[in-house]
Amino acid sequence: MKHRVQWDQFIENHNLLMSFAIGFLTGIFSGLLGIGGGLILVPLILHCFKLVQRQAQAISMAVMVFTGITAAVAYSLNGAVDYFAALALTAGAIIPTRCGVLYSHRLADWKLRRAFGFFLIAMSLLLILKPFVPPVSPPFVGWHKGIALLVIGVFSGSLSGMMGVGGGAVMIPAMVLLVGVSQVVAQGSSLLCIVPTSALGAYTHWKLGNIRQTLLPSLLSGILCGVFAGGNLAYQFPEWILRSAFTMILIVRGVLYVQTPPPKHGDD
Repeated sequence: MKHRVQWDQFIENHNLLMSFAIGFLTGIFSGLLGIGGGLILVPLILHCFKLVQRQAQAISMAVMVFTGITAAVAYSLNGAVDYFAALALTAGAIIPTRCGVLYSHRLADWKLRRAFGFFLIAMSLLLILKPFVPPVSPPFVGWHKGIALLVIGVFSGSLSGMMGVGGGAVMIPAMVLLVGVSQVVAQGSSLLCIVPTSALGAYTHWKLGNIRQTLLPSLLSGILCGVFAGGNLAYQFPEWILRSAFTMILIVRGVLYVQTPPPKHGDD
Protein backbone atom coordinates (compact mmCIF):
# COMPACT_ATOMS: atom_id res chain seq x y z
CA MET A 1 0.00 0.00 0.00
CA LYS A 2 2.84 2.36 0.89
CA HIS A 3 4.59 1.71 -2.43
CA ARG A 4 1.33 2.33 -4.25
CA VAL A 5 0.93 5.74 -2.56
CA GLN A 6 4.53 6.64 -3.39
CA TRP A 7 4.04 5.63 -7.01
CA ASP A 8 0.86 7.69 -7.29
CA GLN A 9 2.68 10.68 -5.80
CA PHE A 10 5.53 10.22 -8.27
CA ILE A 11 3.10 10.16 -11.20
CA GLU A 12 1.34 13.27 -9.91
CA ASN A 13 4.63 15.17 -9.54
CA HIS A 14 5.74 14.00 -12.98
CA ASN A 15 2.50 15.24 -14.53
CA LEU A 16 2.83 18.61 -12.81
CA LEU A 17 6.41 19.07 -14.03
CA MET A 18 5.49 17.93 -17.53
CA SER A 19 2.51 20.27 -17.74
CA PHE A 20 4.67 23.17 -16.52
CA ALA A 21 7.23 22.36 -19.23
CA ILE A 22 4.49 22.19 -21.87
CA GLY A 23 3.13 25.53 -20.73
CA PHE A 24 6.62 27.05 -20.75
CA LEU A 25 7.32 25.87 -24.31
CA THR A 26 3.89 27.10 -25.45
CA GLY A 27 4.53 30.46 -23.83
CA ILE A 28 7.91 30.78 -25.55
CA PHE A 29 6.36 30.28 -28.98
CA SER A 30 3.58 32.73 -28.11
CA GLY A 31 6.08 35.34 -26.95
CA LEU A 32 8.38 34.81 -29.92
CA LEU A 33 5.72 35.03 -32.62
CA GLY A 34 2.92 37.00 -30.97
CA ILE A 35 0.35 34.23 -31.54
CA GLY A 36 -2.05 32.35 -29.34
CA GLY A 37 -0.80 29.16 -27.75
CA GLY A 38 -3.54 26.74 -28.77
CA LEU A 39 -1.81 25.69 -32.00
CA ILE A 40 1.18 24.34 -30.05
CA LEU A 41 -0.50 23.56 -26.70
CA VAL A 42 -2.99 21.00 -28.03
CA PRO A 43 -0.38 18.84 -29.86
CA LEU A 44 1.97 18.92 -26.86
CA ILE A 45 -0.75 17.85 -24.43
CA LEU A 46 -1.78 15.02 -26.73
CA HIS A 47 1.81 13.86 -27.10
CA CYS A 48 2.63 13.85 -23.38
CA PHE A 49 -0.61 12.78 -21.70
CA LYS A 50 -3.07 9.99 -22.32
CA LEU A 51 -5.95 12.24 -23.31
CA VAL A 52 -8.38 12.19 -26.21
CA GLN A 53 -8.43 15.11 -28.65
CA ARG A 54 -11.47 16.84 -27.16
CA GLN A 55 -9.90 16.80 -23.68
CA ALA A 56 -6.72 18.45 -24.96
CA GLN A 57 -8.78 21.09 -26.75
CA ALA A 58 -10.87 21.68 -23.63
CA ILE A 59 -7.76 22.31 -21.53
CA SER A 60 -6.46 24.68 -24.21
CA MET A 61 -9.65 26.75 -24.12
CA ALA A 62 -9.61 26.91 -20.32
CA VAL A 63 -6.00 28.11 -20.30
CA MET A 64 -6.73 30.77 -22.91
CA VAL A 65 -9.30 32.43 -20.65
CA PHE A 66 -6.62 33.35 -18.10
CA THR A 67 -3.81 34.13 -20.52
CA GLY A 68 -6.23 36.15 -22.66
CA ILE A 69 -7.26 38.29 -19.67
CA THR A 70 -3.64 39.03 -18.78
CA ALA A 71 -2.61 39.89 -22.33
CA ALA A 72 -5.79 41.89 -23.12
CA VAL A 73 -5.29 44.08 -20.03
CA ALA A 74 -1.69 44.76 -21.08
CA TYR A 75 -2.77 45.75 -24.61
CA SER A 76 -5.63 47.86 -23.27
CA LEU A 77 -3.36 49.82 -20.92
CA ASN A 78 -1.20 50.67 -23.92
CA GLY A 79 -4.19 51.83 -25.96
CA ALA A 80 -3.87 48.94 -28.44
CA VAL A 81 -7.49 47.72 -28.42
CA ASP A 82 -10.28 48.65 -30.83
CA TYR A 83 -13.28 48.10 -28.54
CA PHE A 84 -15.82 48.34 -31.36
CA ALA A 85 -13.93 45.66 -33.29
CA ALA A 86 -13.66 43.46 -30.21
CA LEU A 87 -17.39 43.79 -29.51
CA ALA A 88 -18.35 43.03 -33.12
CA LEU A 89 -16.01 40.02 -33.22
CA THR A 90 -17.44 38.71 -29.96
CA ALA A 91 -21.03 39.18 -31.16
CA GLY A 92 -20.24 37.11 -34.23
CA ALA A 93 -18.15 34.46 -32.46
CA ILE A 94 -20.00 33.73 -29.22
CA ILE A 95 -22.72 31.37 -30.50
CA PRO A 96 -20.56 29.64 -33.15
CA THR A 97 -17.92 28.93 -30.48
CA ARG A 98 -20.42 26.98 -28.38
CA CYS A 99 -21.78 25.22 -31.46
CA GLY A 100 -18.23 24.28 -32.45
CA VAL A 101 -17.56 22.77 -29.01
CA LEU A 102 -20.77 20.75 -29.10
CA TYR A 103 -20.01 19.52 -32.61
CA SER A 104 -16.46 18.49 -31.69
CA HIS A 105 -17.81 16.58 -28.67
CA ARG A 106 -19.95 14.44 -30.98
CA LEU A 107 -17.13 13.60 -33.39
CA ALA A 108 -15.18 10.36 -33.03
CA ASP A 109 -11.70 11.06 -31.68
CA TRP A 110 -9.89 9.92 -34.83
CA LYS A 111 -12.08 12.17 -36.97
CA LEU A 112 -11.43 15.13 -34.67
CA ARG A 113 -7.67 14.49 -34.84
CA ARG A 114 -7.79 14.44 -38.63
CA ALA A 115 -9.78 17.68 -38.67
CA PHE A 116 -7.23 19.26 -36.32
CA GLY A 117 -4.45 18.09 -38.66
CA PHE A 118 -6.04 19.81 -41.64
CA PHE A 119 -6.51 22.90 -39.47
CA LEU A 120 -2.80 22.96 -38.55
CA ILE A 121 -1.79 22.68 -42.20
CA ALA A 122 -4.21 25.48 -43.17
CA MET A 123 -2.84 27.73 -40.44
CA SER A 124 0.70 26.95 -41.62
CA LEU A 125 -0.19 28.11 -45.14
CA LEU A 126 -1.79 31.24 -43.68
CA LEU A 127 1.42 32.06 -41.81
CA ILE A 128 3.46 31.57 -44.99
CA LEU A 129 1.21 33.64 -47.24
CA LYS A 130 0.36 36.40 -44.76
CA PRO A 131 3.31 38.71 -45.65
CA PHE A 132 2.50 38.48 -49.37
CA VAL A 133 -1.27 39.18 -49.29
CA PRO A 134 -2.05 42.87 -49.90
CA PRO A 135 -4.71 44.55 -47.73
CA VAL A 136 -8.06 45.61 -49.16
CA SER A 137 -7.86 49.18 -50.43
CA PRO A 138 -9.72 51.12 -49.27
CA PRO A 139 -10.48 49.11 -46.10
CA PHE A 140 -14.04 48.52 -44.93
CA VAL A 141 -15.43 51.37 -42.81
CA GLY A 142 -18.72 52.21 -41.12
CA TRP A 143 -21.41 49.55 -41.27
CA HIS A 144 -19.35 47.64 -43.86
CA LYS A 145 -16.66 47.31 -41.20
CA GLY A 146 -19.20 46.05 -38.67
CA ILE A 147 -20.51 43.37 -41.04
CA ALA A 148 -16.98 42.31 -41.97
CA LEU A 149 -16.08 41.95 -38.30
CA LEU A 150 -19.25 39.94 -37.59
CA VAL A 151 -18.42 37.56 -40.45
CA ILE A 152 -14.83 37.22 -39.22
CA GLY A 153 -16.18 36.50 -35.73
CA VAL A 154 -18.58 33.81 -36.98
CA PHE A 155 -15.85 32.03 -38.95
CA SER A 156 -13.15 32.28 -36.27
CA GLY A 157 -15.61 31.35 -33.50
CA SER A 158 -16.65 28.18 -35.32
CA LEU A 159 -13.03 27.13 -35.77
CA SER A 160 -12.17 28.12 -32.20
CA GLY A 161 -14.92 25.99 -30.68
CA MET A 162 -14.25 22.99 -32.88
CA MET A 163 -10.43 23.07 -32.72
CA GLY A 164 -9.89 24.36 -29.17
CA VAL A 165 -7.85 27.41 -30.18
CA GLY A 166 -8.41 31.10 -29.60
CA GLY A 167 -9.13 32.03 -33.18
CA GLY A 168 -6.52 34.79 -33.27
CA ALA A 169 -4.70 33.11 -36.17
CA VAL A 170 -7.78 33.90 -38.28
CA MET A 171 -9.01 37.12 -36.67
CA ILE A 172 -5.73 39.03 -36.66
CA PRO A 173 -4.78 38.77 -40.35
CA ALA A 174 -8.43 39.23 -41.38
CA MET A 175 -8.68 42.48 -39.40
CA VAL A 176 -5.38 43.77 -40.77
CA LEU A 177 -6.27 42.94 -44.38
CA LEU A 178 -9.98 43.86 -44.40
CA VAL A 179 -10.60 46.68 -41.93
CA GLY A 180 -7.20 48.35 -41.96
CA VAL A 181 -6.24 48.15 -38.29
CA SER A 182 -2.59 47.82 -37.31
CA GLN A 183 -1.09 44.47 -36.35
CA VAL A 184 -0.78 45.40 -32.68
CA VAL A 185 -4.36 46.71 -32.42
CA ALA A 186 -5.62 43.59 -34.20
CA GLN A 187 -3.81 41.44 -31.64
CA GLY A 188 -5.19 43.42 -28.70
CA SER A 189 -8.75 43.36 -30.07
CA SER A 190 -8.50 39.64 -30.82
CA LEU A 191 -7.28 38.89 -27.30
CA LEU A 192 -10.17 40.81 -25.75
CA CYS A 193 -12.63 38.86 -27.92
CA ILE A 194 -10.98 35.56 -26.99
CA VAL A 195 -11.68 36.04 -23.27
CA PRO A 196 -15.51 35.67 -23.35
CA THR A 197 -15.57 33.19 -26.25
CA SER A 198 -12.95 30.92 -24.65
CA ALA A 199 -14.75 31.21 -21.31
CA LEU A 200 -17.99 30.02 -22.90
CA GLY A 201 -16.17 27.25 -24.75
CA ALA A 202 -14.33 26.13 -21.61
CA TYR A 203 -17.57 26.18 -19.60
CA THR A 204 -19.28 24.06 -22.25
CA HIS A 205 -16.38 21.60 -22.18
CA TRP A 206 -16.51 21.54 -18.37
CA LYS A 207 -20.23 20.72 -18.41
CA LEU A 208 -19.45 17.90 -20.84
CA GLY A 209 -16.75 16.54 -18.50
CA ASN A 210 -13.80 17.19 -20.86
CA ILE A 211 -11.53 19.33 -18.65
CA ARG A 212 -8.78 17.74 -16.54
CA GLN A 213 -8.54 20.50 -13.95
CA THR A 214 -5.43 19.23 -12.12
CA LEU A 215 -3.22 20.24 -15.07
CA LEU A 216 -4.41 23.85 -15.29
CA PRO A 217 -2.36 25.56 -12.50
CA SER A 218 1.00 24.23 -13.68
CA LEU A 219 0.17 24.87 -17.34
CA LEU A 220 -0.75 28.47 -16.58
CA SER A 221 2.40 29.01 -14.53
CA GLY A 222 4.55 27.61 -17.32
CA ILE A 223 2.86 29.71 -20.00
CA LEU A 224 3.29 32.96 -18.08
CA CYS A 225 7.00 32.24 -17.57
CA GLY A 226 7.40 31.17 -21.18
CA VAL A 227 5.72 34.28 -22.61
CA PHE A 228 8.12 36.47 -20.63
CA ALA A 229 11.13 34.47 -21.85
CA GLY A 230 9.88 34.33 -25.43
CA GLY A 231 9.22 38.05 -25.53
CA ASN A 232 12.83 38.71 -24.56
CA LEU A 233 14.21 36.15 -27.02
CA ALA A 234 12.16 37.54 -29.89
CA TYR A 235 14.66 40.32 -30.41
CA GLN A 236 17.54 37.88 -30.81
CA PHE A 237 16.31 36.14 -33.99
CA PRO A 238 14.97 37.35 -37.36
CA GLU A 239 11.20 36.90 -37.56
CA TRP A 240 11.38 34.88 -40.79
CA ILE A 241 13.51 32.22 -39.08
CA LEU A 242 11.09 31.93 -36.17
CA ARG A 243 8.04 31.88 -38.43
CA SER A 244 9.62 29.26 -40.73
CA ALA A 245 10.54 26.97 -37.83
CA PHE A 246 7.09 27.25 -36.29
CA THR A 247 5.42 26.65 -39.66
CA MET A 248 7.46 23.49 -40.25
CA ILE A 249 6.45 22.16 -36.83
CA LEU A 250 2.78 22.80 -37.57
CA ILE A 251 2.99 21.11 -40.98
CA VAL A 252 4.70 18.01 -39.59
CA ARG A 253 2.21 17.67 -36.75
CA GLY A 254 -0.68 18.38 -39.10
CA VAL A 255 0.38 15.64 -41.54
CA LEU A 256 0.70 13.16 -38.66
CA TYR A 257 -2.80 13.98 -37.42
CA VAL A 258 -4.28 13.77 -40.91
CA GLN A 259 -2.90 10.23 -41.11
CA THR A 260 -4.72 9.15 -37.93
CA PRO A 261 -6.30 5.77 -38.81
CA PRO A 262 -9.88 4.88 -37.89
CA PRO A 263 -10.30 2.28 -35.13
CA LYS A 264 -10.43 -1.35 -36.14
CA HIS A 265 -13.76 -1.90 -34.41
CA GLY A 266 -16.55 0.66 -34.07
CA ASP A 267 -16.47 4.38 -34.74
CA ASP A 268 -14.67 5.52 -31.58
